[in-house]
Amino acid sequence: MGRALVYALMVLAALFFLLPVYLVILTALKEPAKITLDTVWRWPDPVYWESFRIAWDAFRPKFQNSLVLATSATLLSALVGALNGYVLAKWPFKGSNLLFALMLFGMFIPYQSILIPLFQFVKAIGLYGSLWGLVLVHVVYGIPIVTLIFKNYYSEIPDELVEAARIDGAGFFGVFRHVILPLSAPAFVVVAIWQFTQIWNEFLFAVTLTRPESQPITVALAQLAGGEAVKWNLPMAGAILAALPTLLVYIFLGRYFLRGLLAGSVKG
Repeated sequence: MGRALVYALMVLAALFFLLPVYLVILTALKEPAKITLDTVWRWPDPVYWESFRIAWDAFRPKFQNSLVLATSATLLSALVGALNGYVLAKWPFKGSNLLFALMLFGMFIPYQSILIPLFQFVKAIGLYGSLWGLVLVHVVYGIPIVTLIFKNYYSEIPDELVEAARIDGAGFFGVFRHVILPLSAPAFVVVAIWQFTQIWNEFLFAVTLTRPESQPITVALAQLAGGEAVKWNLPMAGAILAALPTLLVYIFLGRYFLRGLLAGSVKG
């Protein structure tokens, strides 16, 4: 009875959590004239698929920007984080613990507090308005969390493997390439899911550091809902389309996420 009660509560909690998703889908499938408070929970009759076509037409130029941004920034931040974690875990030096603590401090700096100096810096190096300036910002801002993930993971790799590779003549990059990287798949999966999701959904940097031709999909979604008289079927359909890439990432890689996230959390 106790287990049945727990499962019943979990099902109720899941249904309660999915109510907003259900409402978004309902609204996206309704004609604008039929979206009222009286019919908000009623299934659309007929189903109106035109919302998705209109939303996709508005998203198409920005979708490619988001795909390039999220993919390139995720790969670069994963590579930088892997190197940082490798150095801090297997090649410690004087002051490395202090440096690591300062890196972690960057996780707690809110976007809004650095927006003006960040804007000035990106403009000074000539990357303001471009997609690559936004890539640079996300790579740098992602360094603390990805470094933490990789350092925790690499701390669990036995030092004897590194020492054996060094005895065989492998140097700094040789150990990293032939010993560390082949064992890093779980950590890379965690970083890929985390960074891709964060970068894909980010709005503040996207709207302040890019010009219209370089803006990602989150800015297009905000513009889709703009205006005095909002056709609610369009932003709802746009929200579904914008969420699909990250949803697919979690569907295909989600089972590895918790496994990689917990790697390195228990020692001994």
